[in-house]
Amino acid sequence: MASTVKTLLKSVRQYKKPSLVTPAFMVLEAFCECLIPFFMSQMINEAALASGDLMHIAKYGGILLVLAAVSLTSGVLAGKFAAQASCGFATNLRHDLFYKVQKFSFANVDKFSTSSLVTRLTTDVTNVQQSYQMCLRIVIRVPLQFLFAIIMSFTINARLAWVFVVIVPALAIFLVSIMRIVMPFFRRIFKKYDALNNSVQENVGGIRVVKSFVREKYETEKFEKAAGEVRNDFTKAEKILALNNPVMTFFINFAAVLISYLGAKAIIDSGTLSGDFVPTELSALITYGIQVLSACMMFSMVFVMLTMSFESMRRIAEVLQQESDLQSPETAVKEVKDGAVRFENVSFKYASTADKYALSDIDLDIKSGETVGILGGTGSSKTTLIQMIPRLYDATEGTVYVGGVNVKDYDLEVLRKEVAVVLQKNVLFSGTIKENLRWGDETATDEEIERVCKLAQADEFIRSFPNGYDTYIEQGGTNVSGGQKQRLCIARALLRKPKVLVLDDSTSAVDTKTDALIRRAFAEEIPNTTKIIIAQRVASVEHADKIVVLDGGKIIACGNHEELIKSSEIYREIYQAQTKGKTEDDEKQGGEAV
Repeated sequence: MASTVKTLLKSVRQYKKPSLVTPAFMVLEAFCECLIPFFMSQMINEAALASGDLMHIAKYGGILLVLAAVSLTSGVLAGKFAAQASCGFATNLRHDLFYKVQKFSFANVDKFSTSSLVTRLTTDVTNVQQSYQMCLRIVIRVPLQFLFAIIMSFTINARLAWVFVVIVPALAIFLVSIMRIVMPFFRRIFKKYDALNNSVQENVGGIRVVKSFVREKYETEKFEKAAGEVRNDFTKAEKILALNNPVMTFFINFAAVLISYLGAKAIIDSGTLSGDFVPTELSALITYGIQVLSACMMFSMVFVMLTMSFESMRRIAEVLQQESDLQSPETAVKEVKDGAVRFENVSFKYASTADKYALSDIDLDIKSGETVGILGGTGSSKTTLIQMIPRLYDATEGTVYVGGVNVKDYDLEVLRKEVAVVLQKNVLFSGTIKENLRWGDETATDEEIERVCKLAQADEFIRSFPNGYDTYIEQGGTNVSGGQKQRLCIARALLRKPKVLVLDDSTSAVDTKTDALIRRAFAEEIPNTTKIIIAQRVASVEHADKIVVLDGGKIIACGNHEELIKSSEIYREIYQAQTKGKTEDDEKQGGEAV
C-alpha cells in the first residue's frame, strides 16, 4: 500500500501548496472549536461568581466571537484549498494515466484491456479525488479534534474522561473488522465494472450489427446481467458499511448517558464534581465527549470512502507503475537509411506463458522499393508478421531489420514515422477530412493533401461532398462508407512519405477497378517506397515482385506469381478458386458475341 500511495502522490506536483495549506487551516479550526466549550464554561462560572458583572461576560463573549470567526474562516479557506488541491490532483492523475497509456505497447494494452483502462481513467480517478479531498480536510482534523477534546476532558475531570479512552478502542476494533469484511467485495466490484464497461463499449461500437441481427433483447439482457452483478456486490458491501452510522450514534449516546450518570452520581455522593459549579463543568464534559465521538463519526465516513477507494488507488498505481514492453535505447539510431526489411529466424508468441507460437521460423528478405504481397488464410498471422516491422510487438526470438538496422536499436518515434501502417481496422477521428489526413503530416499543404488523395483514389468522392476536404467526419467515421474510410486511411499514410508502406487488407472494401488504380498509382508515384500488401484477393498482389504465402504462422511458399503457380499447391488453389467464376463469365460473353 505504501508504494501505491507514493506512486499516486507524484501526481500532486503544482498542487503541493494548497495540499499543505488545507491541513494547516483544519488544525486551526479544530483548535478553536475545542476551546469554545472551555471558555463557555469559564464565562458562565465567572458570571455567576461576579454576581451579574457584565464585564466578565463581555470579555469571554468577545473571546468566543473571535474563536467562532477564526473557526469559520479557517473552515471556508480549508474547503477552498481542498477543492483546488483535489481537482488539480485528479487532473494530473488523468493526464499521467493517459500519457502512460500512449506509451504502452500493444502487449501492455492487451494486458489491461480497453474497458479496464477507461474505468481507471474515469470511475477510479473520481473515487481517489473524493478520498484525497476528505483526507486533506477530515483525516487531519479528526485526530487533532480527538486529541484536543481528550486533553480538555482530562483538564476538567480526569476520572470521567477515561470513559472516552475505553470507548474509542472498541470503535476502532469495529471499524477494522468492517474493513476486513468489505475490501474483498470492492475488489470484485471493480473487476465487474470493467466487464460492464466492456459490454457497453462492445454494444455501442457494434450497434449496427446488433440492429441488423435484431439482437437488442440479447444485448439488453447481457447488460442487465453485468449491471446486476455490480449492483449485488455493491448492495452487500453497502449493507455492511451502513452499520457505521447506527453503531457510532449508539456509542455517542451511550457515552453521553454514562458521563451524565457518573457525573450525577459523583454530585450526589460528594456534592461536587471538580469545583463549585457542577452544571457548567458537566455540560462542558458532555460537549467534549460529543466532540470526541463526532471525530470518530467523521473518521468512519472517511473510512467508508477510503475503503471504496483503496482498490481504485491500487488499480491506478498498477497502470502508472507499468513500464512499456517497448523502449527506445539510450543511444538510439535516429535515421532509417532505406526501406529494406529482413526477418531473420523470427518466432513470436503473444504471452511468455503461451504454449504455441503465433509465428515460427520466419526468414524473409525484402529489398528497398519492392512490392511484396502476403497471402494466407484467416489466423495465419499475417497481421502479426507486419506489426513487428514498426515494432508494435517485439519478436520473441530472432531479429527484425529495417534499413539494415535491428528495429530494437531505433528510436521508436523515428522508426514509426518511416514505417506507415494502414491497419486492418480502419480508424478515423472526429474532425474534418483535412484534420484526419494531417495525422500523417501536421505541416502538409492543401496541394500535398490533394495529391495523396488522388493516389489513394479518394479525391473524386471527397469533392462530391458539399464541403469537400472540409467535410466533418463523425466519431469513428460513421458518415463515410467502408471503402471511403479505407482510401482516406491510405491517403493519411501516404502523406507521411514513409520508406515502408504496409497495407493490412486495406483495399478489401473497394471494388477491383479502384484497387487496380490504387496499385498502379503506387507503382508510378512512389516507386522507391517499399510496399507490403496483405490481401485476400490474389488480384491485389499477383503483380507484386514477391508473394509470401503463410499458413499456421509459417512461410510455406515465396516467389512471384508465375513461380508460385508452378510450385505452390495452396497458392494455385487460391488463384483458381478466385478466377474460376471470372473465366466462366468471360467464356459466356465470348460465346454470345459470336
